[in-house]
Amino acid sequence: MTLNCPNCLKDFKSAWAVSRHLSQPLTSCLRWVDQLETAAQILQDSQLADQHATPGPSPHYRTSSPVQDFQMDFELQTDSEETAYVQDMNDSAGYFYGDEGGVVGLESDLLGSVEEPLGSQASEKPYVECFRNAAKVYRRGQTFRDRFNMDPYTAYRKDNLYYPFASRQDWELGSFLLCSSLSMAAIDEFLGLEIVKAISLSFRTAKELRGRAELLPPVPKWQYRIVSTTHPTKQPLHLYWRDPLDCIESLFSHPFFANEMDVTPQRVYDTVERTSRIYNEWLTGDAAWSMQSQLPDGATLLGVILSSDKTNITNMTGGRVAHPLLISLANIKMATRNKASSHAFLLTALLPIAEFLHPVKRMQSVLEARLVHQCLDIVLEPLKQAARIGRMMSDPLGNLRYCFTPLASYIVDTPEACMLACVRGKTSPVTMAMYENFGDAFQHSPRTAKTTLEQLLSVACDPLDVEGYFDACAPFRLSGVAQPFWRDWSLADPHVFFTPEALHHWHREFYDHDVKWCLAAVGEQELDFRFSVLQPLTTFRHFKDGISKLKQVTGRAQRDMQRYIVALIADAAPRSVVIAVRALMDFRYISQATTIDEAHCQKILDALKEFHEHKQGIIACSARRGAKSGQVLNNWHIPKLELMQSVEPSIRQVGSLLQWSADTTEHAHITLIKDPADSSNNINYDAQICRFLDRREKFTSFYSQTTDTGSEHHDESDDEDPHADESPLQTVLDDLRGPKRVVTDFFKKAKQVSSYMQVARPLRTFVVGATAIHLNFDPSIRRIPVDVVAEKFSLPDLRGALADYIQREGMAQNFHSLRGQRRALPDAPLPFNDLMVWFKVRVQQASYHSPSITPPALTVNASPPSATWKYGHYDAAIFTVDDTRREQWPTSGLKGHDVVEVHLIMQPLLPRGKTGTSAPWATRFLTYVQRLDVMPQRHGSLLECTTQMHILKCAMRSAGTPFGDILPLDQLRSFAHIIPRFGCAADSRLTAQNSTHFAQTFFLNKYIDKDFYYAISN
Repeated sequence: MTLNCPNCLKDFKSAWAVSRHLSQPLTSCLRWVDQLETAAQILQDSQLADQHATPGPSPHYRTSSPVQDFQMDFELQTDSEETAYVQDMNDSAGYFYGDEGGVVGLESDLLGSVEEPLGSQASEKPYVECFRNAAKVYRRGQTFRDRFNMDPYTAYRKDNLYYPFASRQDWELGSFLLCSSLSMAAIDEFLGLEIVKAISLSFRTAKELRGRAELLPPVPKWQYRIVSTTHPTKQPLHLYWRDPLDCIESLFSHPFFANEMDVTPQRVYDTVERTSRIYNEWLTGDAAWSMQSQLPDGATLLGVILSSDKTNITNMTGGRVAHPLLISLANIKMATRNKASSHAFLLTALLPIAEFLHPVKRMQSVLEARLVHQCLDIVLEPLKQAARIGRMMSDPLGNLRYCFTPLASYIVDTPEACMLACVRGKTSPVTMAMYENFGDAFQHSPRTAKTTLEQLLSVACDPLDVEGYFDACAPFRLSGVAQPFWRDWSLADPHVFFTPEALHHWHREFYDHDVKWCLAAVGEQELDFRFSVLQPLTTFRHFKDGISKLKQVTGRAQRDMQRYIVALIADAAPRSVVIAVRALMDFRYISQATTIDEAHCQKILDALKEFHEHKQGIIACSARRGAKSGQVLNNWHIPKLELMQSVEPSIRQVGSLLQWSADTTEHAHITLIKDPADSSNNINYDAQICRFLDRREKFTSFYSQTTDTGSEHHDESDDEDPHADESPLQTVLDDLRGPKRVVTDFFKKAKQVSSYMQVARPLRTFVVGATAIHLNFDPSIRRIPVDVVAEKFSLPDLRGALADYIQREGMAQNFHSLRGQRRALPDAPLPFNDLMVWFKVRVQQASYHSPSITPPALTVNASPPSATWKYGHYDAAIFTVDDTRREQWPTSGLKGHDVVEVHLIMQPLLPRGKTGTSAPWATRFLTYVQRLDVMPQRHGSLLECTTQMHILKCAMRSAGTPFGDILPLDQLRSFAHIIPRFGCAADSRLTAQNSTHFAQTFFLNKYIDKDFYYAISN
């Protein structure tokens, strides 16, 4: 019987030969055995200590020894003493019984009960139940700095911190050159310049520079091998990869993620009564809890995230393609992991692109799929071993933990998911549904790993006979892959780790199908015109030529279409079509929430149910048509439609699905594949990409360590740093990994400005409730008479409105509402003559479900008529008008708030020569707004039945003029978007500049922003 080395998988004839191979000095296999023995000794010491500290049976479960699992898996011989040790460990009822309690973060263990509320008021804040005896710390391990100091050249850095470079300047220039996209020839040309030669450098050529880079402390090492196949290919197949377990360990121990990582599975409830589960991070799902329950006591669960997708390297010419395999860690919080600037996804392999010489083209695809699984088997073997027997790893604080690495998620598009699940096209990769079942209104039974493997075992044909094996797999709709890569990965199941993916499954489905239905139901010309006459919004895309002729539509463009399309097809498309499209839109928006409770799960199911109840209307109006033929279809053979049935169950398993979106991995292809390829010589891309990434990671790691070390020698006599409470290393890492396009945080800016005594009052940036408001320091008009403003902005009652406002302020009414008659005369006297005017204000709100996340601010325009905007450019907003202050945005929704159109943003100015007044009107920014009233619908509802949106109309005074009045700017709570209700056919005289002015009624567009949607939907 042939045996394999458990590390390198090399074949041997006997167990003795394997043992001899493992004992060879200076080999990676011997180091692997040493690590395993060290882990076993640590676990033994910890187990003995626990027996003295906490005698008695474990309250949770028993599990077999990982050391014994190792013996059984690989059939290695042990002496009798070791065998007895293993048996003793298994006989111990308290095996791996950890400290009672769970671990919420990395810095502290919970003592006593593992069920504690988040915060001091358990009745108001989520209640968290942590998994008992998970994520135990065994002893002190190695920190990021410790591994850096293990480099053989550490001794040289005592005198020269930047060795192998001569100085900091020498290092900075070398780092810039090698991390840029310059070729070797370009670097040589630069170094050959006379002005550069005059500088004392430790390198004079690109080759010398790269040689010095090789002396930097190592990062996960790249390797390659030629992959053998059963069928010939045009060229030899080279697989480039690095140990994925090293990549996981580098992420798990990196100090950048010290405060951004969880290690203990949790069950989160809305209250202490546990009436409703809450799902957000991966560790709050049922899958993580189930995996942890199958691991030894004290084990740390590290969820592996993989992603693979072919991407183009060359543009326009060449047609070169790469197939990268990315890896990340599910324990990193989603808000950090999904930031491209965090670099939480690492390239662990470049899978070969093969051209097989098989005469049947369909069989070439089967052989390519087999090759992918074969390469994944090679690359991922270390992770599979760690998932079975565990591995000791250090966390960012240097604590040593016993870690297991199951597969948490594999982020792929639908074709790649089918290939990896070993099923054919027109077959669901996660359920037993075939293409005839894709339109069913229920979820089919899951396609588990056990089901697929049993089907493969029942195929009575030699896999080497590709065509015969492919035909034999046809009854099961299998693809012809005989050995799936996940077959021997402990705790891995395709129907769990193939998580729904927003970019391809939802946004792409919207553009490929929903948009086509709308164009067919409304008409291309009509729908394009409606898109073109929408008033442009700052931040969001304006489709000035419509959407029917768009080319190369990006994910962002698809999202921007979703913001408008429901309101634009209303009244023009059949009622059932509008309801079906709107139901799918609700499904997408609710499913993208970062925090989802039981009520949200039910809303997701209700939205899908509503779509299926009305989907026949799409076929009835001939809107369902073939993409190429254009013929009317009467079926629902849409794979992504069937995948929607798995969304709600998947949320319960793996938490919020937004964290599994391919947006981050698609962006990572740019920094990890395309940018390195641009610096190559266009020959042998894969090898040069690996070398480029190796150098860049070495420089990044070296920079973070040397800068931190240099900060330790900071002169104490220097001025005190205002950010001295931040660790130097964290500051460096933020600089290295921080976003290149920083989102301005006006909440933070307002806090800083408020502490400055010399800043002009009232503050231009301030926070009210959950909203930050920002006005430019320099106004659009510095001083202008009130009457001139009234004429310029077409506001004839401005003076009277200001007079009424001042009267209310004089009565100590600091909170104002849009009610009551105009009492002041049009020429009423005012205590001031001039105004300072702004044409826009920026409004920022914290994320609805994640208050720690600050999305970009939105702009509310209020500019007067001009050559471009004949009737002015005015945006809508939400103002609070509840003087009891009980209704707080955003949790209250529209209750206690009014929708208005902002026409003027101003501040009254003291008369020239006067200073130091305490008049209340001089201490606040004011706005002139026109109220929009919600129109009641049938049966007393406030929502229109098909779009489920509020219908607004301009409020009018008894004299027939718009209801305008003054509100303080600090009552502004949110940006709002209104879309004219065009009716069955839009007026051809409308333009983007006048459509809002001439409209009689509007839709309050809740889809303009996800956070606005969640607030309005309350």
